[in-house]
Amino acid sequence: MDVAYICEWDRRPRTSHCPCIPLVCAWSCRNLIAFTTDQRNEEERDLTHMIHILDTEHPWDVYSITSGHQEVITSLEWDQSGSRLLSADADGRIKCWGMTDHLANSWQSLVGSEVDGDPIVALSWLHNGVKLALHVEKSGVSSFGEKFSRVKFSPSLTLFGGKPMEGWIAVTVSGLVTVSLLKPNGQVLTATESLCRLRCRVALADIAFTGGGNIVVATCDGSSTSPVQFYKVCVSVVSEKCKIDTEILPSLFMRCTTDPARKDKFPAVTHLKFLARDMSEQVLLCASNQCSSVAECWSLRKEGLPLNNIFQQLSPGVSDKQPMILKWRILSATNELERVSAVALPKLPISLTNTDIKVANDTKFYPGLGLALAFHDGNVHIVHRLSLQTMAVLFGSSMRSSEEPSLKRQRSPTPCVHFKALQMSWTSLALVGLDTQGKLSMLRVSPSMGHALDMTTSLRHLLFLLEYCMVTGYDWWDILLHVQPNMVHNLVEKLHEEYTKQNAALQQVLSTRILSMKASLCKLSPSTITRVCDYHAKLFLISISCTLKSLLRPHVLNTPDKSPGDRLTEICNKFPDNDIDKVMINLKTEEFVLDMPTLQSLQQLIQWIGDFVLYLLASLPNQGSSFRPGHSFLRDGASLGTLRELMVMIRIWGLLKPSCLPVYTATSDTQDSMSLLFRLLTRLWMCCRDENHPCEPDEALIDECCLLPSQFLIPNMDWLPLANGLISRLQSKLPLRLQFGKPPGAPSHASVQYEAYTRSPTQPKIDHLRRLHLGTCPTEACKSCTRCGCVTMLKSPNKATAVKQWEQRWIKTCLCGGLWRKMPHTYS
Repeated sequence: MDVAYICEWDRRPRTSHCPCIPLVCAWSCRNLIAFTTDQRNEEERDLTHMIHILDTEHPWDVYSITSGHQEVITSLEWDQSGSRLLSADADGRIKCWGMTDHLANSWQSLVGSEVDGDPIVALSWLHNGVKLALHVEKSGVSSFGEKFSRVKFSPSLTLFGGKPMEGWIAVTVSGLVTVSLLKPNGQVLTATESLCRLRCRVALADIAFTGGGNIVVATCDGSSTSPVQFYKVCVSVVSEKCKIDTEILPSLFMRCTTDPARKDKFPAVTHLKFLARDMSEQVLLCASNQCSSVAECWSLRKEGLPLNNIFQQLSPGVSDKQPMILKWRILSATNELERVSAVALPKLPISLTNTDIKVANDTKFYPGLGLALAFHDGNVHIVHRLSLQTMAVLFGSSMRSSEEPSLKRQRSPTPCVHFKALQMSWTSLALVGLDTQGKLSMLRVSPSMGHALDMTTSLRHLLFLLEYCMVTGYDWWDILLHVQPNMVHNLVEKLHEEYTKQNAALQQVLSTRILSMKASLCKLSPSTITRVCDYHAKLFLISISCTLKSLLRPHVLNTPDKSPGDRLTEICNKFPDNDIDKVMINLKTEEFVLDMPTLQSLQQLIQWIGDFVLYLLASLPNQGSSFRPGHSFLRDGASLGTLRELMVMIRIWGLLKPSCLPVYTATSDTQDSMSLLFRLLTRLWMCCRDENHPCEPDEALIDECCLLPSQFLIPNMDWLPLANGLISRLQSKLPLRLQFGKPPGAPSHASVQYEAYTRSPTQPKIDHLRRLHLGTCPTEACKSCTRCGCVTMLKSPNKATAVKQWEQRWIKTCLCGGLWRKMPHTYS
């Protein structure tokens, strides 16, 4: 375990700002981190409670929200999609925050609820019924269906037809449980009920869910001599009103209070956590005094109730039907530890049984089996989440700045700097900590949980988690933290190999996601960085093909099952003719008729296709250079076939409206440019259409492609520039030092310079998705992708239906799956 980067606030006058002490934080499946600080107003001397949201790839670009909470914020919770955030305070108010225009750095309060004057101590979204189990013992199996299986899990509340109802549940300090439901019409339905008849103070609480759709709430009054109470909560809607039913479950006393040697040594319970949101049978407890703590892991089991001999003699068969009761049993407990300051639990849904404790003594360690404990001495431990045995340690001294004088460190006042809030990423490979000085630290957590593994085993662990992110749609940034340049090629090859073993339907669903994953991996190695251009171009090509084919409509209603787009693919594969007009004759051209405004609105996309075909063919003589963008397309029969189909479609549209055709700057006015390019493209496609037996292009084809620069002005393809994120700079073991609000300096690429990525200040900017030129100093508001760096305008300049259909593909996320963030009004 080591530090990847540390981000801190600019030093501010103490008179106007209180120390930036984070109170709570939360990590979403999209790798967005939310945390809180308090800010003092110099004139009014009151506190402003702030919520900060940042993307882990650009932590300096923090978006700060004046929350409007009047009291300290006690809880932050992301929803299952990572696009909405709940915040609750010590006055009983709960707010739901959502993205504005799907921008990761623009948020607004949508709805909320409140329990007047009753502080919130626990908060959670209702479960949506989706649970995907990871089978680590089957990580070597090829089928994704066997590695990751859907677990039968009921939502907390369902609408008509079984659709899960959205909402949240909270527990207050006075022992109330409040549930708010989001109705389809946007209204909030709220109900509040007491957990039990005899209400008592609740200092700590946590919420978990059962497979049957019930909710389990654990509470404690903060004293280790008091029992930890558990309640089952059932939510229903009766006559348009929310109804809450509660039931008392078996409780427990911590082991440290029943041990005579330690009876009064740990008077306070400081942490109460279920091991997972959907695992209500296992709970972690920490009891502490002023200097030390002890942690205990408990499990709820069914046990037989012994019967008196009299009843067994009266009914001899009763022993076969022995009554069962639920009882809490302690699984493990730690020795005396330093005082615990924060706990972070894994989010990977690995199914655990009592036999999994043996894993802690085995040589096989998997991410997700460990939880993190932060201590007041600044250290962080990763311990097995059932046996509580230490698996990895990060010492607090390793996070101090090397530039800080040793004399100053010796005189630092006690207590020392330690983490007040701690959160694990969704693959358990990263840990974020927020300390008493307001610094945010990003920590790597080894996939082997601190144990030395060979390269093959490490790659298998990373590959398994990449596949998990591919299936779930979660962001995989935290996995990239552990990828070294020498791993990239093997990971990309293995990922593609496992992908091709899946059935055709699943491959189609995951086709764009695996391209995005390969692109992000290839950024991490200088030898593969040019392939990033190819993967993004392939994503763009797939999107254009799907959009253009979806515009086609059959000429008559009672048509066979195949759509015009499917018939176009079939005809182009069936007739590998060099003449574009002969291929076009075999099609029903009436199915390709579109109105003139639609054709005109698509001209920028059509122009990109024409330019890209010309660029590829002109680069064929240099095919030996793998450092040239577009190299992989020259051996990709599927992509060349798609380009061939689109050229046939464009040729038909050109008969209807010649102005929609791509424009070429040719030396001869009489030359049919599209026919020439289609002929050369078809010959190249014929060489690699059979993936199992590809052949080299013949000399005649290469000679003709060599003449293209003398016949056409070869376009300069505007590839995506290198993104200004951090992931490619985090491969060294030395942590980066960053500052909120100040982007770091540009990385040095003196040893690796590629023409495709160079950008001069005077070069015109381009909308990468609309293919529109924005000028040297754009005046339009733009947004950029947090992952690939793609830039596009916030508002569409075209109101055509076909353009709206194209823009709808990336309105929520970029084509690569990354989130959007608003850019400054002008950018360089």
